[in-house]
Amino acid sequence: MIKLYIDLISKELSIAPWQVEHTIELFQDGATIPFISRYRKERTGSLDEVQIFEIKQFYQKFEELEKRKKSVIESIDSQGKLTEELLERIGQIVDIQQLEDLYLPFRPKRKTRASIAKSRGLEPLAEKLLSGRVNDIFAEAKRFIVDEVPDVETALCGARDIIAERISDTEKVRGELRGYMLQRGYVTSKESRSGDKVEEAYKFKNYFDYNEKVTTIPSHRILAILRASSLGVLNAKIDINSDTAHTIIKRNFIPSNINYSKAQYEQIELAVDDSYKRLIHPSLENEIFNILKEKADVEAIRVFGDNLRQLLLSPPVGQKRTLAIDPGFRTGCKVVCLDAQGKLLANETIYPHPPVNEKIQAMKKISRLVESYKIEVIAIGNGTAGRETEAFIKRIALPREVRVYSVSEDGASVYSASAISREEFPDYDVTVRGAVSIGRRLMDPLAELVKIDPKSIGVGQYQHDVDQKMLKEKLDSIVESCVNSVGVNLNTASKHLLSYVSGIGPQLAAGIVEYRENNGPFASREEIKNVKRVGDKVFEQCAGFLRIPTAENPLDNSAVHPERYDLVRKIAADCGVSVKELIDNEGVRSTIKLDRYVDEKVGLPTLNDIMAELAKPGRDPRSIIKVFEFSDEVQSLEDVKPGMVLPGIVTNITNFGAFVDIGIKQNGLIHISQLSDSYVSNPADILKIHQQLQVKVLSVDYDREKIALTLKGL
Repeated sequence: MIKLYIDLISKELSIAPWQVEHTIELFQDGATIPFISRYRKERTGSLDEVQIFEIKQFYQKFEELEKRKKSVIESIDSQGKLTEELLERIGQIVDIQQLEDLYLPFRPKRKTRASIAKSRGLEPLAEKLLSGRVNDIFAEAKRFIVDEVPDVETALCGARDIIAERISDTEKVRGELRGYMLQRGYVTSKESRSGDKVEEAYKFKNYFDYNEKVTTIPSHRILAILRASSLGVLNAKIDINSDTAHTIIKRNFIPSNINYSKAQYEQIELAVDDSYKRLIHPSLENEIFNILKEKADVEAIRVFGDNLRQLLLSPPVGQKRTLAIDPGFRTGCKVVCLDAQGKLLANETIYPHPPVNEKIQAMKKISRLVESYKIEVIAIGNGTAGRETEAFIKRIALPREVRVYSVSEDGASVYSASAISREEFPDYDVTVRGAVSIGRRLMDPLAELVKIDPKSIGVGQYQHDVDQKMLKEKLDSIVESCVNSVGVNLNTASKHLLSYVSGIGPQLAAGIVEYRENNGPFASREEIKNVKRVGDKVFEQCAGFLRIPTAENPLDNSAVHPERYDLVRKIAADCGVSVKELIDNEGVRSTIKLDRYVDEKVGLPTLNDIMAELAKPGRDPRSIIKVFEFSDEVQSLEDVKPGMVLPGIVTNITNFGAFVDIGIKQNGLIHISQLSDSYVSNPADILKIHQQLQVKVLSVDYDREKIALTLKGL
């Protein structure tokens, strides 16, 4: 990586150049973000996953820039116009738009008004007009009259077209105008009268006559405006002061040392006005919208990623024998029983609700299933008929103490119809698969949710409008981070979960599962090297994130990397104990002086991580799940009244507030201004996904089915 880029990344992220350089070297060596952040702290100066991900993004961006530079250089060189000065300038560019501005005069153009004028021989007239060395511009224009240029005005118009294109191609003009539009421009939107999208238009009525500074418009608003524009219900523009724009163009294009005649200057001013209105403003307007869109995408994806991380790391109930219910009215409730490892044992359908109302039969079935399969917990989907089913289950006198949980159904239908679910349950329909997914989500949300496209999980906003490549890269990184931070049981994990382990991927994950099925459980981490295509590099990347609870070596069930096993054995030997005794005896560990073990490869960050892991080997970092109950007062929107204080669960967090499930179909919104009595800049600083809380109802719009909530005064 070129030093110029390393220095820029260093400045942008406020970290040392050597940290950037070492991190990029690790990427080039095939290391993953979780591996680098966990096991290469000395190389990176203990950079966290967010910083490492940002370095990777910059690295990829500059790699693309280098490819574009090469293409531009080849194009200019093929025209015989490449100079040493130009080559040096291109080498110093670090912004793609600056490169495109420089390249614009050299870019091969399609047929334009200027190219047509040139083909008619009018370029010399444009040159004379710009030079100021013509006494009578109209007399000069007459000299260019031919069949295709029948009169003076046609000749002058063609010359102006050539000048207008030159103005538009001028790097300094575009650069300063772009900066002015970014700093002083306004995003404006008006209702479009062209189309009959009444329903879509109603959703965006707040933007029918709207304007906001480019510098302050938040991501969710620009995404809303751009979506409405794409639907044809809004006309969006970037407005600036046109007089100032003309001044900027003249300052950067018209030489100050030429005294133009009035007639010449009028022609140049006409060219300036035409260039601005026809060429520059539309082009820069698109660029500004693209810049705003990219910034909005980054912010929306960041919020989505934060929400996804919280959701994936939701507390699991653990390995419990589970009865799961996918509720329904007319079609009944699909019931499944799962063992502690999530294996499907039985499935039934009950009809406790209208129109069938077989309550007694349903109660008997549930009681029998709970007793037969020694059920410990019940998971009930929170979709249609969820509240009614939960109330029904709680009325049953079950033969054992069983905890009942409401579980989010977001994405369950996507999973149940997916190739993954068909592969897992080829002999069952989508309703059974959906119920299984609900039960497994309760047992281990992370292991189940990795099977679903993150965009379908219900914690994003405008996820279908943002850059899909950027979104996928970020969300995959979040999933990978969560999976590796928790760790994966090598002997029970599905291939979908294993595929997110550092260095493994889908193909190796399938190979690991196949090896496990053919040879039985892995006895040690080292045994994974017997799997086809698992070499030293793959083992290095994945081993520390794999767990084997039954392994003879207790370190195989910890986050201690195998490359540090000898170090742990030495520490244990120096203390006169075995590795197991070192793990079990906090008193022994407290006497260790870590400075003794620092060398050129291992520093205190790694040693501190090792000691922290020895204190809790294999422990799940996720918190403990809590049972939650909604208010019995509220069963539908009509039951919600202003002033009510209700229990709720946070389901989604955005830049403008948080959505809360209060036990009915419609979620309520706590606007950012209602999150606290003091100023809040980021809702995520106050709330977390699946957080349980009390909210107060501010207002209810029954027609639009909108509920406004507040945390103020609670």
